[in-house]
This record gives sequence, structure tokens and C-alpha cells, in this order.
Amino acid sequence: MRHAAALALLLALTAGGAAGDDAADDAVARGEYLLHAGGCISCHQASKEKAAPLSGGRALDTPFGRFFAPNITPDVETGIGGWSEREFIAAFRHGRSPGGANYYPAFPYPAYTGMTDDDLIALKAYLDSLEPVSQPNRPHQLTWYVRWRAAVGAWNALYLKAGAFEPDPNLSESVNRGVYLVKHLGHCGECHSPRNRLGAPRADAFLAGNPDGPEGDVVPNITNDEEAGIGEWTEDDIAFFLEIGMLPDGDFTGASMSEVIDHNTSRLSAEDRLAIAAFLKSVD
Repeated sequence: MRHAAALALLLALTAGGAAGDDAADDAVARGEYLLHAGGCISCHQASKEKAAPLSGGRALDTPFGRFFAPNITPDVETGIGGWSEREFIAAFRHGRSPGGANYYPAFPYPAYTGMTDDDLIALKAYLDSLEPVSQPNRPHQLTWYVRWRAAVGAWNALYLKAGAFEPDPNLSESVNRGVYLVKHLGHCGECHSPRNRLGAPRADAFLAGNPDGPEGDVVPNITNDEEAGIGEWTEDDIAFFLEIGMLPDGDFTGASMSEVIDHNTSRLSAEDRLAIAAFLKSVD
């Protein structure tokens, strides 16, 4: 009898461990998907040929100076290996470092703030599973009047609306998913919306195009406007473009959008690409 009870306990513990391992594996796999959906590779890898994945160093030129993306591998000294889940969530939700300093909004936390806790935890699980890379972060090269990080707190008070996304009950499940992917996880408005003089995307011109995009690109209008935007595109046109980068006229996208296609939208599920298309067709 005792042997039977001991065996039953052993089997229960073994099954529990296997279930826990499966859950951890699922979180890592989901986190990898979220990494691509969030466009992390395009910023956090300095070059396709030489840099270690996600080790940082890529430059982002802005009217306020040059920002360098940090190392987000799990290296304890130079990456994010020592971060807790709470610290990781605070970075995305509030733009705050583990030490309490404000991040500059070149890190698009004003969009990422809408990510759910579950998605952020899964993303961290994937990043923690990677090989640590010892690669010190490069200091930003900024104009004098933005070097004081405390000023970012005032910027946040004006423009940061912190909080996880909540679906709109008046919208379909697909459109709500598109809102989440476009506004938050994919942070499309960070490039496709013009910015005001303080560097914030203009809410009154969401996705209406940006003449001063990253790396000097003129970023197009992707609202449903038939003349200025992509109003003549069908949802299938948009989804196919997000998959392979081909426009309805047969031409292919270039510049920074080609990287977005390669590292981000081509890695999404067909359902998520159609969800993005459904939402974009609703943006006037």
C-alpha cells in the first residue's frame, strides 16, 4: 500500500514537472512571436552581417540627436539579465528603468504601454532564453536641452497614457486585435504619424504619414483615405503587402519598411495580418 502511494505521488510530481516545462516552452515560443510582432530586431541589432542578435548599438537619428538601441540579451552586466518581471513590465508600461530613471521615448514605450502583462512576461521569457552577449551600450549623442532625463517626466505627463489595452466591445474581435497590433505591439504610429515640436506623434494625424521619418525616410499615409492613403487597397491587398512587401501595382517596398516586412509582419500569422488590415480600413 505504501509503495503504491509513493508511486502515485512520484507520478503526480513527474506529471506536474512535465506540465510546467510545457508551459515554460509555450511562453518562450509565444515570446519569440511577440518579439517579431513588436519589431524588436529592427532596432536592437546593429547590422545584419556582424552584430550578435539583439545586442544593441543601432543608431536612430532624430531632431533631438542620435540614440543608440541598447543590448537586450540576458547578459547581467551589459544587457537585461538581472531584470525582474516587475522591472521589465515597468520599462514598457511606464518608460522607467530598474534604477528608476526615465527612458527617452525613442524607445516606443508610449505605444508599448498597451501590451498586456501576459505578453510582456512571455516576451521576457523568450529574451531570457537567449545566449547572453557582453556588449556595452553606447551613450546617446543628444542636443544639450534633452540631456536632462528628468525632463522626460514632464513629457510623460503630457503624452504618456499608461495602461494595458482593453478591447472595445463595439468592435469585432478581429478589429480589436488589429488595434492592439497596430497601436501597441507593432507601434506603427511611431513612424507613420507626424510629430509635434516636442517629438510626440500627433494624435490628430494618426497614421497620416511622416515627412521626417527614421533615417530620413518619408513615411507614407496608411489611413483609409483614398487619395492620400491606402483607401483603394483591399484588406487582402494590405495583408499580402505585409506578408511579402508587394504593393497592389506589383512594385515592392524599400527603405526601412523592407526591414519591417522581413523581421516583423512576414513573421505574423495570416490571421494577424488580416486583423491589421481590418483595423487600417477603419482609420479615416
